[in-house]
Amino acid sequence: MSGHSKWANIKRKKAVVDAQRGQAFSKLAREITVAARHGGGNPEANFRLKAALTKAKEYNLPQDNIERAIQRGVGAVSDGAIEEIIYEGYGPGGAALLLECISENRNRTAGEVRHLLSRYGGRMGEAGSVVWQFDAKAVLRLTADPEEMLESLLEAGAEDLQDDGSQLLVLGPSQALQQLTETAAANGATVVAAELEWIPQLEVDLATDDQDSLLELIEALEELDDVQAVWTNAKFTESP
Repeated sequence: MSGHSKWANIKRKKAVVDAQRGQAFSKLAREITVAARHGGGNPEANFRLKAALTKAKEYNLPQDNIERAIQRGVGAVSDGAIEEIIYEGYGPGGAALLLECISENRNRTAGEVRHLLSRYGGRMGEAGSVVWQFDAKAVLRLTADPEEMLESLLEAGAEDLQDDGSQLLVLGPSQALQQLTETAAANGATVVAAELEWIPQLEVDLATDDQDSLLELIEALEELDDVQAVWTNAKFTESP
């Protein structure tokens, strides 16, 4: 698999300094708000909210921020509407890009994304021009014995299991995310991550210069407050 996000194999995670922590808090709060809007404010009845709260705790998002985000999502606080948007585009070397965004101002977000794409030799795509090259998948990363997990995870909908020696990577259909997560936990696994990810159907090779430029572009896009995750079909190679 390939992709680029917090949990991707090729990680560009930076140390959480004050400025970055503030940005992370903003993104986490928006995800909590959207989750609460779609499924209500009770995490036991809203798996997406439960997953967002788990991630928020990992980053030590203050409880006041969490409660405010939930209240905003359920409509108890009215301070501007936010919406989920997926932008599609192309980066250096023609690599396909999918951007998951949560924004209060669609025009502002589109302008910022278009500016960065152009700056790094890419371009914005039309709706539907890129998304067909990806599949939305449930992706879990577990600390578990694969032999003990195999049968139960397959019954829960897992399509592929990969053991890298330290973690078990589980892929399945997007609608099976909750079932897979609950099954893994019930069988004693530690769920390190459980998210929906956009997995490219086919990876593409890039020249070294294009690969470097693409990574710089992805970093710049991820710095935008409204961008939650960036996905690409580019195949990254390790530096010698």
